[in-house]
Amino acid sequence: MAAARVRAVSRAGRLVYDQARTPATPLRTAGRTYGTSRFDLGPSRSGVLGCAVVFGGGFGFGFGFGLYQTVKLALQQLLAEEAKAPDLGTDLKLTLYQYKTCPFCSKVRVFLDYHGVSYETVEVNPVMRQEIKWSDYRKVPILMVNGTVQLNDSSVIISALMTYLTSKEKMIPQILACYPEMKAKNEQGKEVIEFGNKYWVMVNDAECGQLYPEKDSRKEEMKWRKWVDDWLVHLISPNVYRTPGEALASFDYIVREGKFGRFEGFFAKYVGAAAMWIISKRLRNRHNLQEDVRQDLYKAVNDWMAAVGKKKLFMGGDNPNLADLAVFGVLRVMEGLQAFNDMMENTKVKNWYRRMEKAVHSQSNG
Repeated sequence: MAAARVRAVSRAGRLVYDQARTPATPLRTAGRTYGTSRFDLGPSRSGVLGCAVVFGGGFGFGFGFGLYQTVKLALQQLLAEEAKAPDLGTDLKLTLYQYKTCPFCSKVRVFLDYHGVSYETVEVNPVMRQEIKWSDYRKVPILMVNGTVQLNDSSVIISALMTYLTSKEKMIPQILACYPEMKAKNEQGKEVIEFGNKYWVMVNDAECGQLYPEKDSRKEEMKWRKWVDDWLVHLISPNVYRTPGEALASFDYIVREGKFGRFEGFFAKYVGAAAMWIISKRLRNRHNLQEDVRQDLYKAVNDWMAAVGKKKLFMGGDNPNLADLAVFGVLRVMEGLQAFNDMMENTKVKNWYRRMEKAVHSQSNG
């Protein structure tokens, strides 16, 4: 095993050296890195190097970090070759580990349903989480591919699968190398896991033109997908737990749809509802929301509708794009609750939402 690693290190070093000498060629990451880079890195290169440069530039760490990621990812791929990892082929068996009422899990289900991808779900007990005890990554959603490859983070899952469905030139493990894992600290100083490039669909120029025919449509899709994760999702809890009555109704739904034992369900419904009503006040302060958090929800939804515009059915035009699917997935978890009814009555979202329901339903049953 040690000898294999030495050989892999040697081969990885040679690969990096060869790629550094090779002129840039058209790539699976069409166009330039999006938005956040302080450096003009130029068009990305193909293969592992292309993914690493997007990551390094996107987070402003520059070429040194990009080179580190290049070596790391090349080594990972070559070690996988040494181990003769099985070819996953084109028929994927997908298993989604989820909480049904989790907005991030809902995003993934909406994506899979819309694209007609078959999958199984495993409902995770949110208290004990025994269903994912085998995983070092302790959040949901987790998507297992053919029982051997693990995808974490809802946006990574969606971007990786969209890349796979669009090109099918690479297998899932190769695609995952374009979304490297990194550790960082959040505003509270807690260590968290993040992923590079997670809003990128890794396609070449020709595929990019088909997937994003309108000018700036790729940039807009990425912008609003990030907005969903950074802002919209944080409006859900303060709104569904806004009052004691709403908190109790929300937990009644969570217990009915989730995986709880009898005692856990009773405890979660009453004690959990009281706790989340209190916590929702802290969340309101943390995210600088108004006293009436409904107003923040209404504004966010109307901002989204303004971005979609009056002339288009969806942000994606005649068909939903990944931003449409993400927004719909998050808002859908409020269905049946007072917050959802208020949103539908007091914003401009109703017609778009009904079109999304029809689009997702027709594709999943087509």
